[in-house]
Amino acid sequence: MIAELAGAPSAALLGVLGLLVGSFLNVVIHRLPRMMERQWAAECAEHHDGAEVPAGERYDLVVPRSRCPHCGHGIRWFENIPVASYVALRGRCSACGASIGMRYPVVELVTGAFFAWCGWQWGLSLVALFWCGFAAAVLALAAIDWDTTLLPDDLTLPLLWAGLVGSALGITGVRLDDAVWGAAAGYVSLWSVYWAFKLITGKEGMGYGDFKLFAAFGAWFGWQALVPIILMASVIGAVVGIAIKFRGELREGGYVPFGPFLALGGLTAMVFGPGAILAAVGL
Repeated sequence: MIAELAGAPSAALLGVLGLLVGSFLNVVIHRLPRMMERQWAAECAEHHDGAEVPAGERYDLVVPRSRCPHCGHGIRWFENIPVASYVALRGRCSACGASIGMRYPVVELVTGAFFAWCGWQWGLSLVALFWCGFAAAVLALAAIDWDTTLLPDDLTLPLLWAGLVGSALGITGVRLDDAVWGAAAGYVSLWSVYWAFKLITGKEGMGYGDFKLFAAFGAWFGWQALVPIILMASVIGAVVGIAIKFRGELREGGYVPFGPFLALGGLTAMVFGPGAILAAVGL
């Protein structure tokens, strides 16, 4: 009981922090793919013309200010309070009345829930902050991949290195050798599946971002966790993919991104442990 009381204030504080971080994640989810596309376009133009491309209007995670995509109304600070502003505005732009997507409050609430869980589990500690960072990065990656089929290196590679550093510092509870082998096995296993599928069918079944995300999970949880994580991701991905196909909502090319389901496996392993996944499926 004492431990529960001690965990409640930490959970509340980190939960509020999670709401704020979730609001920022909405910016990351929307802007990071567009930043990547601008960078690619600039690099292609520079390579094609052989000349440096002049810098255009600044566009990053800070500038320009958030605006309504329908009317261009600048979002004021009191219209950007996580969840509360969405409720107060009834899910509509204050200027033009256009609908605001439900994803914004959902991302904020889910992020807040994961942060609160970390606070309850580990209190206000470096361990809790490390796992909060893990949850935030994985949530952002899942949403970006669902929207664009991209898993940006700007998120997957820091996540991988953070897992290795956390292991070396004793934060994740995974031995460093297990983390290193987990990262290697995670990458190589999906890389092998990718090439086997491509050689047999002539098609690409997944992207390199999936290899890096799975490698990151190997670094955070150790090589022993890779089987339960990939098992859960594959089963849920297959079920959702079949449901989408029957509803006739498959995207052009008939594919479903694998990253969101891989992310779900990683988040489940964080909360319940890899062993619980195997137990849930009777293994």
